[in-house]
Amino acid sequence: MDAPKEGNIDAESCNEVDDEKSNSDCQSMPAYMNSVLRRQFLQELVKSLPLPVQNRITVLKNLQLEHLKIEAEFFEEVYKLEKKYQLKYQPMFDKRKEIVVGTIDPTEEKPKWKEPEQQPNDGEEGREDLNESLKNIKSMPQDAKGIPDFWLTVFRNTAILSEMVQTHDEPAIRKLTDIVIKYDNEHSYTLEFHFDKNDYFTNTVLTKQYLLKSTVDPDDPFAFEGPEIFKCKGCTIDWHKKMNLTVKTIRKKQKHKERGAVRTIVKQVPTDSFFNFFNPPDAQNGKDEIDDESQQILATDFEIGHFLRARIIPKAVLYYTGDIVDDEDDEDEEEFENEEDDYDDDENEGQSKPSAGSKKQSPNDCPNQ
Repeated sequence: MDAPKEGNIDAESCNEVDDEKSNSDCQSMPAYMNSVLRRQFLQELVKSLPLPVQNRITVLKNLQLEHLKIEAEFFEEVYKLEKKYQLKYQPMFDKRKEIVVGTIDPTEEKPKWKEPEQQPNDGEEGREDLNESLKNIKSMPQDAKGIPDFWLTVFRNTAILSEMVQTHDEPAIRKLTDIVIKYDNEHSYTLEFHFDKNDYFTNTVLTKQYLLKSTVDPDDPFAFEGPEIFKCKGCTIDWHKKMNLTVKTIRKKQKHKERGAVRTIVKQVPTDSFFNFFNPPDAQNGKDEIDDESQQILATDFEIGHFLRARIIPKAVLYYTGDIVDDEDDEDEEEFENEEDDYDDDENEGQSKPSAGSKKQSPNDCPNQ
């Protein structure tokens, strides 16, 4: 008998295994199968079950469909609650902004929390960076207004945001005074980045809107996992002349083929910048369909939007002080070590190990709201 081909799993092959193998052995999925093959494999197995059993499974899936519809209603109510409680949080966020920018100078207070015990620091790793930071802090004038570089420090203390912020972005981000969440009438929210007057652009507010959907797709209902960001809208930045941080100027010499004359061509090309965040790929091409590279950029964009809304904005001071430490790299390292352990098994001998950071991201991977 020929071996079943990939993409065409023959469930009858399970009936032709040696008598020594149990049914559970037959139904176990080979390790080489990707998610598509696994789905096909299991679906073929279900089709091979006795008809009464297949009918019972159909009834269970119909029940599951009803559950998903109710779950979608649940998440709609959650969105309304988030919108309601954001109004309660906002006065505290407004006071935070006044303290950060120095509009008010609060009276001295004692901590209302208990400081955790300090863990001993073994070794000198990071000591040089710490000493440099301490030197910069000691140079801060005693009469400094507000909390200088508050949001820039928060961004630098967070891996996913620190990667976005380039050195040439820092003077502009130092003028960031607040980030505000606005829940819209439709199922969406907008992040407002408020800036003081600066040398780079005239906007006082830059916006990024994220549109959510929390409906069960009739074409693929069982893929529903709660609200997901499916689209985002940026804004136009009104840059001062020659101050656009998202482009760089390059000069290239060209030689005329016949006359031999040399001329210098000056042009602007895109460059990495935090402010590219306000110009997502779908806004760049104006099309519903985008290429794979843009899709990956959007996937990261959706993750950042959720992270800002759910973590950074509500708990900014804790990222500033280090009470929350972004240990994303540590988690990745631990996951990679676990993957290596899995590939040490004898049954996987000869298979290649996945490379670090090879996990793909899609918009559906964005955490539920």
